[in-house]
Amino acid sequence: MTLPACFRHPWLLPVYAGIFIGTSYIPFPPWAALFGFVPLWLFWRQQTGWLGILLGGLLSAFVFTLIGFNWVALTLHQFAHLDWPWAVLGLMVYALVANLYVPVAGLLWFVGQRWWGRTGARSLLALALVTTLCEANSYTLFDWNFGYSWYGAGLPIYQWAECIGFSGLSALTVMTNLPLLLAWQNRRNEGGWLPALPVLIGFVLLNCGGLWLKSRLPAPDATVNALLVQGSINSEDKLAAELGKNLREVIWQRYQTLTAEAIAAHKDTKIDLVMWPETAFPYLLGDWFRQSPQSQALTAFVRQQQVPLLTGAYSVETGTKRLTNSLFVFDENGHEQPPHYSKTILLAFGEFIPGEDYFPVIREWLPATGHFARGAGPSELLKLHGFKMGAQICYESLFPRFSRSLAQLGAQFIVNVTNDSWYGDWQEPYQHLYMTLGRGVEFRRPVLRVTNSGISTVGLASGEVLELSPIDKPWAGLYKIPYRQQPQATFYQTYFWLLPGLLWAALAAVLWWPGRRGG
Repeated sequence: MTLPACFRHPWLLPVYAGIFIGTSYIPFPPWAALFGFVPLWLFWRQQTGWLGILLGGLLSAFVFTLIGFNWVALTLHQFAHLDWPWAVLGLMVYALVANLYVPVAGLLWFVGQRWWGRTGARSLLALALVTTLCEANSYTLFDWNFGYSWYGAGLPIYQWAECIGFSGLSALTVMTNLPLLLAWQNRRNEGGWLPALPVLIGFVLLNCGGLWLKSRLPAPDATVNALLVQGSINSEDKLAAELGKNLREVIWQRYQTLTAEAIAAHKDTKIDLVMWPETAFPYLLGDWFRQSPQSQALTAFVRQQQVPLLTGAYSVETGTKRLTNSLFVFDENGHEQPPHYSKTILLAFGEFIPGEDYFPVIREWLPATGHFARGAGPSELLKLHGFKMGAQICYESLFPRFSRSLAQLGAQFIVNVTNDSWYGDWQEPYQHLYMTLGRGVEFRRPVLRVTNSGISTVGLASGEVLELSPIDKPWAGLYKIPYRQQPQATFYQTYFWLLPGLLWAALAAVLWWPGRRGG
């Protein structure tokens, strides 16, 4: 069967790649993850100048960003208060610049042809390696990679994250496009399909190996009963409360009511910890505010319920007097348990303005943008009655190095508080969910995740995801979570830089490959 000519135009190849890649992101199944880059690479190999390489890469990245991250328009509409036409325009701009690693990879491969030539095995290997390394080292506000899709689909291959991380699974996914490119190019030759055979065999073996990795996990030797409470305050009301309007008491009352009712419903179960989401407590907490009426009311509520509480709240850094986005722990008597944790990896244009430390005038241009102080990083654990908890606030869950530091400190489980109310209910909540729970697979520790509007849940060290909360509904759920009191370091935790080092070494080997150029 031959496609009509209108579907065979060379400039449709980057579009096809964008569609394949974009529709392999969560919440879609990763149906084309193993060959999504093939059409783009075919297009690049047809080009004789840098401009075609650049435009083809931009086109692919634009298409898959529009498909995979169209929630950006809703965020701009709700968070930045842009009218819909401007929000859609903002999405277009974001789609154009969010994944510039794609055209950069093409340009680097094109420039590198003086070393590896235009054709031959050396050139093809360089193409795959350069794309993989650019994807792994790209900077983006939402640090997505192709490994998460395997977790979202529930395929056992994701268990290998304990060895190479989800970034390693992503690199493996991109590199797998190479043999499938060869199979496509040689499809009309006898035996031309053979390069696809190792991919099929390897995929089956890696999934079987994932099942084996899961089966060999050491048995948990302790449990924690955690009550997760999701207030589901819509973004407009939350912002209004933060600006001082008369909604703080409404929010405070909702969390008290949800928590008290859930504790009463489980009166026959010992609850070790109640978790409220990011900035759930709508008043300031910390040293300067311990005697405030609101802080005293929180203490009284916790003491009345006789259940420890972990809650997000704003505080103020004593030195700079800037706000902090913080996480506090209170014992069953309402006493704050030091240290509290303040968010370290801040959200650009939400909690700080990039470059404002060097060019303070930017602050005058964007006065409404948050101006938060940074915390000290993952340097201490939250502690309560022997529990050692690694703290993350929202966006910090996207960075494996951050969670690795918590694991190195001996965290028994990770507590993540989030507010996803700005992003809609289709794509981003699921993408962010699996990116967050992925840290638990990499370091084999449970992740307890509570959000303002969903999705709240628990991911076990095995990767199993427990009951999901509804989206945009007030809710409370009690989870019995098994964990290890002395969790072992995973291979990925110990040899964190091994795979990136091997990829760079492979590229260096291609650069210095002896023999005729392009051979």
